[in-house]
Amino acid sequence: MTARTPAQADPAPSNRAERIGDAALDLLVERGMRGLTHRAVDERAGLPQGSTSNHARTRQALLETAVRRQAAREAQVLTPDELPPPGAGPELLADALALALHRYLTDHRALLVSRYELALEATRRPELRGFFDRAGSAFHDPVTAMMRGAGSPAPERHALSVIAWCEGLMFSCAAGSFHAAVPSRAELRTGFDELLRGMLTGTSPWDPGAESGDPPPCDI
Repeated sequence: MTARTPAQADPAPSNRAERIGDAALDLLVERGMRGLTHRAVDERAGLPQGSTSNHARTRQALLETAVRRQAAREAQVLTPDELPPPGAGPELLADALALALHRYLTDHRALLVSRYELALEATRRPELRGFFDRAGSAFHDPVTAMMRGAGSPAPERHALSVIAWCEGLMFSCAAGSFHAAVPSRAELRTGFDELLRGMLTGTSPWDPGAESGDPPPCDI
């Protein structure tokens, strides 16, 4: 059996559905969407032939299993529950976002590849699009609440800007021109500081620190 990929570096799956989901994500990373079949998932997961078909009889059901597992794995990496409570201030939000994004970019880059495979497939399958979007709301809603608590006059739009900035950075570092130069946590912290300051200055208390605009020290 082929060796496990870096996308499988998370805690061991606790049930058959998770094993099937993890195997599906591994196959998406290594072979792309064409390599994702029920038989291949059985082989990768070390399950008897037919196990994946019993769990997810159609390709749509298999893709939904993969999306569900992708969302669960991302929740372990991005940990929305680590975000500070609404109203804690943009500096704490910048700290938390930089920590989560740096963790994703440095330790779980293969998981980004499976994310993009599923996102692209969702553009071709309307029945998957809604499922994919609902799974992603677990990250959109907390950021929107944080922007509202930080005093944003347009929390939904500002949350979109923050998430889009993160998405662009993740793609650049996973598959784009910066794939060999992942920013440090301090660099990500500076980027979030600049982004949030541009959106929130004048709408909420903000202490930029030194006149140079450098962020406060960050333990790496």
